[in-house]
Amino acid sequence: MTAFDEQPGSAAHVLELVANGSATSRADLVRELGLAASTVSVRVQELVEAGLLTESGEGASRGGRRPRLLRVADQGAVALAADLDSHHMRTGAVGHTGGAHDTDEHAFDLTAGPEPTLDALAERLSALAAHQRAAGRTVRGVGVGFPGPVDADSGRIVAPSRMPGWHLFPLRDRLAERLGLPVLLDNDANVLALGEHRAAHPSLRHLVVVKAGRGIGSGVISGGRLHRGARGSAGDISHVRVDATAEHPCSCGNIGCLETVASGAAIAAALRARDIPAESTADILRLVENGDAHATTLVRQAGRDIGAVLAVVVNFFNPEAVIIGGALSRAEPLVAAVRGALYERCLPMATSELTISAARCGPAAGLLGAGRAALREAAAGPQTACPPTRNGK
Repeated sequence: MTAFDEQPGSAAHVLELVANGSATSRADLVRELGLAASTVSVRVQELVEAGLLTESGEGASRGGRRPRLLRVADQGAVALAADLDSHHMRTGAVGHTGGAHDTDEHAFDLTAGPEPTLDALAERLSALAAHQRAAGRTVRGVGVGFPGPVDADSGRIVAPSRMPGWHLFPLRDRLAERLGLPVLLDNDANVLALGEHRAAHPSLRHLVVVKAGRGIGSGVISGGRLHRGARGSAGDISHVRVDATAEHPCSCGNIGCLETVASGAAIAAALRARDIPAESTADILRLVENGDAHATTLVRQAGRDIGAVLAVVVNFFNPEAVIIGGALSRAEPLVAAVRGALYERCLPMATSELTISAARCGPAAGLLGAGRAALREAAAGPQTACPPTRNGK
């Protein structure tokens, strides 16, 4: 399964609009897509013949013939989804409508290498697939979010920091072999952005969605679609240099990167340096909730640093919303500091109608994004998938 970007007017796009309630008839699709009625009819007929849409009954008339209502037919279809972090794995099943279900979280160590991770991931997803089938559901595919650089077209991990042995590991193809299912692989911040956009902000066209957890990343939605850039690294803010961090060495080999001061790992290290026990983002959140002055100060400063980097992004890209997700988004001082930095540093025209808020979907956002992307790609079929890369993979 290659990386699929939902093309406007494609069969996958039509299915998504019906699934999320944006369109209930062919006339609605014509208005939403801005396409000719004949083109929309061809797409609808493809999906009806594939058994993915049904068309029956009658809706309310707007002055002409009462429209026939479109519904997602394959309600029993799901995609398995996995959202990986450096120290835990979250899994669940995602349908065309609704949220993630049968979700679970398991501790594991991604830095142990690709083979142990592949074993653990295959074991968990195999058990999840068996449970879905026992419940009468059809498993269409698998979506996986990985916390590092991903070549989504080839399905390989590319030079991740702090993860020896992972460079060019073909995780997508190896997992597909183990599960006997098509697999979609993408960066964890990208699937977070997809999930938050589709579930909580479907009407917006331009968003920046930040994942602030143990590490830092962001996904970009442009024109209503995920924007990966020329080689898939769009949205990587973690290694942007911040003046206040000039002497901090980063795992990428440079100094002064945002991640060295504003990530959960960096904040926890700074707290331990003060003899304050903190090993995880959960520990940081607990300290902030309990009013610990050092933790609150560090979290607030992290928000300012993230905001300083995002100010450049907002002025350049001019999004409708900046959404802060990941575990640290539950720390209000961080979100407030990001908001303050953006209002202070950005052009008034860029912030006059800008939404700046914490993510709404919580821990399920990554699962929703990965699962729905896998379902859309399965619906698109081989005729609309991206072409092979030069090496044929």
